[in-house]
Amino acid sequence: MKTLTKNLSKRLFWDTKPEQVDMQEHKSFIVSRVLEYGSLKDWRYILGYYGLQEIAQTATTIRTLDKKALAFIATLSGKAKEEFRCYTKQQSENQHLIF
Repeated sequence: MKTLTKNLSKRLFWDTKPEQVDMQEHKSFIVSRVLEYGSLKDWRYILGYYGLQEIAQTATTIRTLDKKALAFIATLSGKAKEEFRCYTKQQSENQHLIF
């Protein structure tokens, strides 16, 4: 049985159908979306559902997180930013091409 995301904001799933997102199967996707775009209500929901340790562990594997989301989860979890994949695999600053 799928665990639905009915308790999360619909705006988090602008590019997909919320009823097709499973809380276990798509954990990385959900954690990423809530950290970057979620409300306090969304954060509290996933915190109660997954727990801080599981959210932090999942966040360490996410490829991209914005700087604020990374700082938030690193601070709450007590993990160093260097433990997160999105920090260690950051793309360098985009440089404009000079012709």
